[in-house]
Amino acid sequence: MKSFPFILTSLFAIACSAAEQQPNILLILADDLGYGDVRCYNPESKIPTPHLDKMAAEGMRFTDAHSPATVCTPTRYSLLTGRMSFRTGMEKVFTGVRGPCLIEADRLTLPQMLREQGYATACIGKWHIGMSFHDKEGKLITDGTIKGVKQIDYSRPIPDGPIHRGFDHFFGTVCCPTTSWLYAYVEGDRIPVPATKILDKSDLPRHPYSHDCRSGMIAKGFDLEEADLLFLEKSKQFLKNHVQTKPGKPFFLFHSMQAVHLPSFPADQYKGKTNAGPHGDFLYEMDDVVGQLLDTLKELKLDDNTLVIFASDNGPEVTSIVHMRKDHGHDGARPWRGMKRDQWEGGHRTPFIVRWPGKIKAGTTSDQLLSLTDIMATCAALTDAKLPHDAAEDSYNMLPVMLGNHGDKPVRRHLLTQTPTLKLAIRDGQWKYLDHEGSGGNHYHRSHMQDFVLEEKDPTAPGQLYNLASDPGETENLYSKHPEIVSKLKAKLNEFKTTGRSAPPQL
Repeated sequence: MKSFPFILTSLFAIACSAAEQQPNILLILADDLGYGDVRCYNPESKIPTPHLDKMAAEGMRFTDAHSPATVCTPTRYSLLTGRMSFRTGMEKVFTGVRGPCLIEADRLTLPQMLREQGYATACIGKWHIGMSFHDKEGKLITDGTIKGVKQIDYSRPIPDGPIHRGFDHFFGTVCCPTTSWLYAYVEGDRIPVPATKILDKSDLPRHPYSHDCRSGMIAKGFDLEEADLLFLEKSKQFLKNHVQTKPGKPFFLFHSMQAVHLPSFPADQYKGKTNAGPHGDFLYEMDDVVGQLLDTLKELKLDDNTLVIFASDNGPEVTSIVHMRKDHGHDGARPWRGMKRDQWEGGHRTPFIVRWPGKIKAGTTSDQLLSLTDIMATCAALTDAKLPHDAAEDSYNMLPVMLGNHGDKPVRRHLLTQTPTLKLAIRDGQWKYLDHEGSGGNHYHRSHMQDFVLEEKDPTAPGQLYNLASDPGETENLYSKHPEIVSKLKAKLNEFKTTGRSAPPQL
């Protein structure tokens, strides 16, 4: 019995040593950032992105990476669960304070999985996956407009926010920080400063990229031009506090940006930094935020033991594409067809960069087919977490690719993507099948979209088939020319729908 304290001490030392060896994870998610917005993906970009370019030079850049959906809410659900959002049946996106949370209470999430592996977890920024609010009578608010916001009883806690889905800490907004019916910050499960006035838009910048801002309720001190800098300071504060208070514990920080979602409201110090107008300046700010987060890791000596993942939730917004092409010769979707909401590549093929000094070889690129759903299985492999059969059903482990241990063989053969109206598409190598007509999202018959209309070469086809190897611009629909491939891909899509998963079981 005399050796009992020694045994406990030894076990504690071993546990601490194991915890110290676990890598930290910083996941940075930009909003509405297109493939062509980043200089290392598009040499013709009119906006300097030195920090992302440097991150790519120091790590690995994926060239065939995709958001699971072409808009915010379903992508964020899929990212944090490893499961395609269409399986929930929800269409479109959340607005105002409409809930409940789309992530089911009993579903394993990325932060919960990491927390069970000993990680401290934090989410800073935009949530947009739904939260429940109640009125003074305790009734759930279901109205997603300003009417619902006016019903909020701020004394009642939020029962299904990020801290109830695996995060230890949350500071951010319910939906989009600068285009919502509620302009107020949530901390934990409360809104400490209620929204009491209607936003006065007369003092806001006016330009082609400023019109998305709704006339919602705003809290005192809420500055629409400073949202991303506040998120940056909160993430820096989390990192510094973590080093001081939990130096032996790994962390997972999800930094969920507002940039570069419209309206383009760059902070004062970024205005005029580019020759590409306010949206160009906002892109420049987004890049600088990434640089400051990476600098903070270095200052805190966390750099060598932190996997940093940078991604975007979908392609660039219509207004950004239309005006940036016209006014500045910049194409945020280049070289792909389509944009946000579209099933064509421009709507979901996005930048994806990973960096981990000494582990991921610097200056490398990968053409592996990748979805943001894959982050969950990848982090599970990274931390030796075991995923049950009913979790991460659409997630593949990309860690061997990142570490250079996989070779050229494809990790995933198939890829699913979805639109806000639950229209689906499937990739199989070079072949891409869209199980619908048209873009699946935007209405190209409208006047401002006419410049983007391509001739339909198979106008009676009920779906679309493209060979991305020979036709990366998706200009020739081969639906009627290759019915056998259409039949094969449609059958595989139906299989993935009916079985509830597109990835092999983890156990």
